[in-house]
Amino acid sequence: MKRLHGLLAGLLCVGPLAHAQLPPGDGPITLSGTVTDPTPLPFEERLLAQLKLPPGFKVSVFAKNLQNVRWLQVAPNGDVYASRRAQGDVLLLRDTDRDGVADERKTVAQNIKWINGLALHGQRLYMASDRKVLLAEVQADGTLSNPKVIIDDLPDAGQHPNRTLAIGPDGLLYITVGSTCNNCRETAGESGTLVVAAPDGSARTVYARGLRNTIGFAWHPVSQALYGFDHGSDWRGDDQPPEELNRIEKNKDYGWPWCYGDRQPDKLQANDPPNTSKADFCPTTQAPVLTYTAHAAPLGMVFYTGRQFPTEYRHSAFVAMRGSWNRAAPSGYKVVRVRFDAAGQPVGIDDFLTGWLMASPPPALREPGRSPQASEHQEAHRPARFGRPAGLALAPDGSLLVAEDENGVIYRVSYEGR
Repeated sequence: MKRLHGLLAGLLCVGPLAHAQLPPGDGPITLSGTVTDPTPLPFEERLLAQLKLPPGFKVSVFAKNLQNVRWLQVAPNGDVYASRRAQGDVLLLRDTDRDGVADERKTVAQNIKWINGLALHGQRLYMASDRKVLLAEVQADGTLSNPKVIIDDLPDAGQHPNRTLAIGPDGLLYITVGSTCNNCRETAGESGTLVVAAPDGSARTVYARGLRNTIGFAWHPVSQALYGFDHGSDWRGDDQPPEELNRIEKNKDYGWPWCYGDRQPDKLQANDPPNTSKADFCPTTQAPVLTYTAHAAPLGMVFYTGRQFPTEYRHSAFVAMRGSWNRAAPSGYKVVRVRFDAAGQPVGIDDFLTGWLMASPPPALREPGRSPQASEHQEAHRPARFGRPAGLALAPDGSLLVAEDENGVIYRVSYEGR
């Protein structure tokens, strides 16, 4: 694996298109990928006009200048708790005059390295870092008690340190544990899984396996079925493997690192599963219920249970696609809607909130200090972005909050009619 990690690190420095053949001892496989990281732009209010929604919807800014804001949880009274991974803290945001803009902000937890996931359950807030789960009581004024560590031995994070968690309909605590690597045979039994524990963190077991990095997950409001979006492996080309929406069931295996998509054996995985072959193993795994464009990087996921949006949106799932870095034509950088039929089955994925990704920076926003002669043509054909969506949450009024973790903006999506 050290040779593989070193080789991939070299690929990232090469430029737009990179191919590499592993040494013969690692097997006859070829990794390929295209590195396209759109130019990041700072947020400006005028960029709101770039964001597009279906007719009748409006997007506005709920809060800004929040730095690395990641996950959101909203209390019944409208209090918004937001984790900031890079800052290692949790903010409390309030819209005291109910105008759709946060006008009060305070830090309610801090010094939690790699904090990401939040789960509000009653008067308790669960918080997940790379190796710990912490629990705090919500006080009458919305602040938190001193967090208590209830789990301190999640596996080493490696490549995927962003844990998320939620209390399920059964009252148990579910925690995502992403893989330590891009595509390897894990040695820690909980890496690449979803685990479940008692609400106090005890009695932890693996709920489902073969999940490379399922960050966003939620239960359908009617069927109570658990769904999660899994990230496919890198360096399999621009269009493979797809991102996978899985119906996650107890004791099932979803195939990673041996299989992807519709239970297809991963030909670029040099190893076989223990005591069997990929050809025999993959048909026994669970196929995704839907797939999505490769490398789009699904993060936040929430089912819509509010009443502000039109009726056809009820029980749809919204998913934040943070965006690719290793695809020739960038994917993601949007919020999508997963449609479910009357029987509670997912039937399709549509764009919902788009526009963070642009074919090129608007002239007024291009990087200053560049020589027009040297860079004008390049910048005119270079994709740009002014945001990477992360966490999602529903406000009590039925609006949708979208955390964007690069410029530190929380957007508010509301419906105002046609």
